[in-house]
Amino acid sequence: MNAQFTRHELIFKQASGTSRGVLTTKETYLLEISKNGQKGIGECAIFRGLSYDDVPDYEEKLTWLCKNINLDFEVLKKELLHYPSIIFGLEQALLNLEHGEDLYFPSDFTDGKDSIKINGLIWMGNADFMQSQIEEKLAKGFDCIKLKIGVDWKSEKEIIKKLREKFPKEQLELRVDANGAFSYEEARMVLQELADLGIHSIEQPMKAGSQFMAKLCAETPTPIALDEELIGIIDFEEKKKLLETIKPQYIILKPALVGGFSGSDEWIAIAESLGINWWITSALESNIGLNAICQYTYTKKNPLPQGLGTGALFTNNFETHLQLEGDQMWHKK
Repeated sequence: MNAQFTRHELIFKQASGTSRGVLTTKETYLLEISKNGQKGIGECAIFRGLSYDDVPDYEEKLTWLCKNINLDFEVLKKELLHYPSIIFGLEQALLNLEHGEDLYFPSDFTDGKDSIKINGLIWMGNADFMQSQIEEKLAKGFDCIKLKIGVDWKSEKEIIKKLREKFPKEQLELRVDANGAFSYEEARMVLQELADLGIHSIEQPMKAGSQFMAKLCAETPTPIALDEELIGIIDFEEKKKLLETIKPQYIILKPALVGGFSGSDEWIAIAESLGINWWITSALESNIGLNAICQYTYTKKNPLPQGLGTGALFTNNFETHLQLEGDQMWHKK
């Protein structure tokens, strides 16, 4: 086998706000593996400022991988243990090399016979901007919406309140994602206010590593989903200890940030053994990584709405067979 990588900068159609700031571009790397005239492509979807492997020698490690691509997969994976997004890309490229076309996990989904239900994502901004996004998602038939919060909770709460007045929780599932925006005392207040509004769950109310997260999960009136908390936890026993200690109601899995599909499988196995539910979310990958995540997600048969609708954010994305119809993600040729 031979391997090479290229850097690609994705450009947002519209600046996208999170509690970490406003995003206008996103860097990513494409890994191509060739063998006997066949090619497989994967995306090493590093997320600067968030990924555990956002380190100066990232390209050096990709160069090392390309030079040593013929080593046993488990040997490569051990060497890449601290580079979860590279493992993610390597797994994709090998699967694509095996299955061809744009296939990673062939199934009824890739045959266009079945779809994946997703949530509608609302980006941060002023009240009018958020309201217009919500109206657009509702018009398309979404009954599960996720709002980014944590910039201005007072105005964000008013938006949710107005939304709830129109749509009861039986009609519209609302999830919120704080990206670690609140302190413990703030989070306690917000969690109660969210409960009063019938919110399904909140992602990462406090920054990862907070000593109060377990206490918050134990006493919360609104289910808590861990997201950033999982990043950088690479040892199986450490993963188990984290979930046993914090005992969240949900975990959110971003394959690019948690060591690819094998890393996600580990988290799922531990979570399910502890009675913790989960869903899968993309992390601003290009259509290459998003396609692979969608195919993987379908095989897990999780009935909850998944967080996979990010493919239309970029001006210079790659062609894809993914099609979003209402709140259903399809793979159609």
